Amino acid sequence: DENGVGLSDEDLRAEVDTFMFGGHDTTASGISWILYCLSLYPEYQQRCREEIQGILGQRETVQWEDLGKMTYSTMFIRECLRLYPPVPGVSRQLSKPITFPDGRTLPEGSVTVISIFAIHRNPSVWKDPLVFDPSRFSPENVSGRHSHAFLPFSAGMRNCIGQQFAMNELKVALALTVLRFELSPDPANPPCKVPRITLHSKNGIHLYLKKIR
Repeated sequence: DENGVGLSDEDLRAEVDTFMFGGHDTTASGISWILYCLSLYPEYQQRCREEIQGILGQRETVQWEDLGKMTYSTMFIRECLRLYPPVPGVSRQLSKPITFPDGRTLPEGSVTVISIFAIHRNPSVWKDPLVFDPSRFSPENVSGRHSHAFLPFSAGMRNCIGQQFAMNELKVALALTVLRFELSPDPANPPCKVPRITLHSKNGIHLYLKKIR
């Protein structure tokens, strides 16, 4: 820190645990649900594929400058993260009392649990919240939305430090998948959501892949 004091072994382990968890399990959950959504919505899958083909041409690798061009694919990914947030809830301990506009208060030291999953499906925040619609994340639709309506990486001082890296991972995974495969769901094995630390499927995610390239 600013006084030259280093991390203790316990502090160091906590940091390593955070990086391992934040860079592995959450991203795996995000990719899994994105592949599931691609299989469910073939028209959106095709739009993503056409965008990627237009960006990459005959190339089969993604370059850094390609990531910023994936406009529609990014909208699709964000809609997946809305309905299937990799971390469905977070908790915070209050460092000071808080009073809400209606007069209710919470004392210092209270632990509050925030359901990201519920916020993302709240009909008072999102119109037709269970309808999958990537256009929710077009620039004109995003501009009028509350900054805390969409929280796949949490928010505030304790938000996800790796969110930009994670988004890039998700873009690359989507791009290279739709470039090579056509995805469809397995109707006999629909996923059963389990809200643990990350959003899992109790019975896995079963898809059919048809090679196209």
